[in-house]
Amino acid sequence: MALVDDQLIDEPGFRMSEATAGDFFALLKPRVMSLVVFTAFVGLVAAPVTINPLLAVIAILAIAIGAGASGALNMWYDADIDAMMSRTAGRPVPAGRIRPREALSFGLVLSVLSVMTLGVLVNWLSATLLAFTIFFYAVVYTMWLKRWTPQNIVIGGAAGAIPPVIGWAAATGTVSLESVVLFLIIFLWTPPHFWALALFKSEDYARAGIPMMPNVAGQASTRRQIFAYALILAPVGVLPWALGFTTSAYGVLAVLLGAGFVSYAWKVLRMAEDDHVMKPAKALFGYSLLYLFAIFAIYLADCVVGRALATGGA
Repeated sequence: MALVDDQLIDEPGFRMSEATAGDFFALLKPRVMSLVVFTAFVGLVAAPVTINPLLAVIAILAIAIGAGASGALNMWYDADIDAMMSRTAGRPVPAGRIRPREALSFGLVLSVLSVMTLGVLVNWLSATLLAFTIFFYAVVYTMWLKRWTPQNIVIGGAAGAIPPVIGWAAATGTVSLESVVLFLIIFLWTPPHFWALALFKSEDYARAGIPMMPNVAGQASTRRQIFAYALILAPVGVLPWALGFTTSAYGVLAVLLGAGFVSYAWKVLRMAEDDHVMKPAKALFGYSLLYLFAIFAIYLADCVVGRALATGGA
């Protein structure tokens, strides 16, 4: 592979891959994959049915492989801009450890494998949702939205929000209001989470030519939008209790977590224009990860404990 006119291209001719297993694992975006797997697992376990444990394991593995396939396809297509950003320059493709054609082939094979496994062994609704998610992330978001509009994260966030719906569909063969609410929580969480990152990484995005919100609308507008999304996310996070899907214990904790999110977003809104350290934005980015994990962990615990108590009472 060679770098010509800032473009990563494959060298002609055949050569054995020098990539390690660790390089191919990195292509899967394991940190993103872990979040996908966790939220899908919550959707699967929260569903009001009993699923065969083996099928549950197969479903989660297939979803994990599908998420990894999306990451590999994203890294293949984004190798040129990844090479320009300090946060991503060390990824396997821009660093030259994996050739673009290897990343593309790896992503495509895993995509087909994950969708077919889920469809044949579990059900075709969940497989269709997984296929849509891979397509939406790899094609709609990566190849189009990311380089075209500052709303890339808003629209593209749908891909990251679908996993709990896939998990629910794997268990039940249907999509319900409860799974849609879980989708909405992640969907509304995505913009403030990534825009907080974009605030303190705006130079990276500007260098790569990615129209992230701070680079297009300015930091002041981005901070206002982060706060607006936080105000919407906080009550949506409480919806599972308000709609009767969980106990009041979840409701109380969701209110507290949402209040914390709004508080962190308020500090970002009040951040000084000349603040180049951007501690409030970094703090919100870190808290947002905690928020999403905690909301789904509490939701999962509430469902499991509530079901166990109901069974015991019966």
